Order: sequence, then C-alpha cells, then structure tokens
Amino acid sequence: MTGHHPPPGRDPVRAFVALGANLGDAAAALASAFAALDDLPGTRLFARSSLYRSAPIGVTGHPDYLNAVAAIDTTLPAPDLLAALLDLERSHGRRRETELAPRTLDLDLLLYGDATIALPGLDVPHPRMHLRAFVLVPLAEIAPDTDIPGRGRAADLLDTVRDQRIERLS
Repeated sequence: MTGHHPPPGRDPVRAFVALGANLGDAAAALASAFAALDDLPGTRLFARSSLYRSAPIGVTGHPDYLNAVAAIDTTLPAPDLLAALLDLERSHGRRRETELAPRTLDLDLLLYGDATIALPGLDVPHPRMHLRAFVLVPLAEIAPDTDIPGRGRAADLLDTVRDQRIERLS
C-alpha cells in the first residue's frame, strides 16, 4: 500500500468508506476500488475489511451484494473526498437511475475523523450506517472501537443488526 504523502502543513484525517457492488464482477470492482482509494491525492489506504456477502435491503429479486469497509488516512477535505468517491463510482460504470437500483460500485463516506457534517449531498456520519450489518460488521472487523458520533462504538452496535443476513467471504 503505497499511497501518497500528505502535503506539508495538513494533518491526515482517518476516514471510513463503505464499498459495495452487486453487478458484474463485484469482487474485482471492490479490489479495484481499494487500489483507487490508495491512489487518491494525499490519501493512503490504512486498512481494509474482509469481503462480505449481504442481501439487498428494501428490494427483492436483486442479486446479493459484496460489501467491505476501508479505513483511509487523507488530507482531502470531506467534500473533495466525496467528489473523488463519486468519480470512482462513475469510472466503474455506476449510473444513478433509482435509489435502490443494483450497482457496479457504491462508495459511501461513513466517517470523517470525528466530524459531524451536514451539507447538501454530504451527511457524516452516514445517517443509516448504524442500521446496516453490511457496514457495521466490516467496520467492527477493522476498527471495533471506532465511535459513531451520537450512536456509540461500532462493536457495541452489532447486536442491533444480528437479524440481517451477512456472510464473511475472505
């Protein structure tokens, strides 16, 4: 994991990104996305979770998702990081036709340090992350003590999502 050195004078922030895909070669898409995160300016991939298979939420008849979580250290401001994540989705063929449509790659900014951000298109912490096993399980794997502002430690929230189907793959 090479990454880029931060510019002088700006301390990196530990951010967490959820990765998901359920179209095409999802495993290859997630592997590519992990590498692309490590290649973002001023950003280094710090840790990556295992891959997990999970059932889509809110829809029926869609393929299962592959999910993971990445921890990155970045000097990018949160809005710039979000823009980079959206660019990565587009470069992997993501089209946003409907909210719950299957996707070639989905990247969500979960946490940006301990910041609480409410901007158009950018809510941090991610407003539903504490309700989703496909986020909490891989997050707790790589960073169990991570605090989700207003919700508590990632590991302490796992019991609340035990009824959601998720399977660790690798």
